[in-house]
Amino acid sequence: MGKYVFRLPDIGEGIAESEIATWRVQVGDRVSEDQPLADMLTDKAAVEISSPVAGTVLELRGAPGDKIPVGAPLVVLEVEGAGNAREEAASAPPPPVPASPPVPAASTPPPTPPSMPAAPTPRTDPPAATMRPPGVKPVAAPAVRARARELGIELQYVPGSGPAGRITHADLDAYLRQRAEGSMPAAPARPAARTAVEEVRIIGLRRKIAEAMQRAKQRIPHFAYVEEVDVTELEALRAHLNQTRDPAQPKLTLLPFLLRALVRVLPRFPQINATYDDEAGVLRRYAAVHCGIATQTAQGLVVPVLRHAETLDVWQMAAQIKQLADAARAGKATREQLSGSTITISSLGALGGIVSTPVINAPEVAIVGVNKIVERAVFRGATVVPRQMMNLSSSFDHRIVDGHDAASFIQAVKQHLEHPATLFME
Repeated sequence: MGKYVFRLPDIGEGIAESEIATWRVQVGDRVSEDQPLADMLTDKAAVEISSPVAGTVLELRGAPGDKIPVGAPLVVLEVEGAGNAREEAASAPPPPVPASPPVPAASTPPPTPPSMPAAPTPRTDPPAATMRPPGVKPVAAPAVRARARELGIELQYVPGSGPAGRITHADLDAYLRQRAEGSMPAAPARPAARTAVEEVRIIGLRRKIAEAMQRAKQRIPHFAYVEEVDVTELEALRAHLNQTRDPAQPKLTLLPFLLRALVRVLPRFPQINATYDDEAGVLRRYAAVHCGIATQTAQGLVVPVLRHAETLDVWQMAAQIKQLADAARAGKATREQLSGSTITISSLGALGGIVSTPVINAPEVAIVGVNKIVERAVFRGATVVPRQMMNLSSSFDHRIVDGHDAASFIQAVKQHLEHPATLFME
């Protein structure tokens, strides 16, 4: 048997190091060739690293959150044959010899076992004290209250013998005497103060998200624009299409229709479908709509990209959105699927609240946030009618997008959503 040192391979795009996101194996596990060993996190995505050989795991060189340079040892395996680590083994220093534990002196007498305490005398607990009704404050003079605080007595449990149930010093003495005799139980203990502090190391994808959010807020002057949209007709159309869809077709959510509206509107606002390299001072405006779909996963928020949305109908959009979301939640999204977006949609679905202020997915210059749909009474002329209303909460990079352009853009999107037939008219 020999040792095989598996080193972190070059995973492309000029990456010099990668962070351990999750170990897929443990020391002692038997692994086969091509079996996943770990998920490594780069600036772009989580990359699955597989074993090049079969063997038994001897060492894992790092913990989740540690950054490993390309070419550094990642896993040490025991394999059939000589392996590849004979030179390393020969040059490695010998392991330290553990110190022998101290031997007790022979003359030391064995400790005398402690005597067993006498069994406590069983007793019946007294009944719980009766509190005054909620909201009824005990009546007592300030001196009585001060003495009760010093003695640790809750006046709520002390019967008062004075006028109108006033508690006197004699009542405190009687309460103490009865409690000592066991005929009057002590007041229930207050709940213990919570003092625990849990330290959670921010690693992996959560750290990448934190770093990206910090950069975006530090470097991008955000401004928000919120507009309400009447989606009553759109929801009726969506419900009809879902009821009459072919079983092979995916169920339609609101997102494909919103994405369809963006496809129709963005050619009139090219500065919004863009990315801004602020270091080079270059704005790149795109004809293609590569829309990021913010997706919540167990590891955190990721943004898979639906490419060339302008070439897809709502059914194709729905299918691709589902495929991307499933891949992201399973941790299987590729670097290509997680990069290259030109604008992003963020939606919390039924949890969407009334208003949000989404953070721009740099280097983009705009993000469109979807809030929840609620039924409200709305004036239609002189009549109040129930309508399904939804807010769009969007953020823009004020270095590139002016307030007038942002408002005009969202108003154009609103017009398409409120008149859904126009989404399909060329």
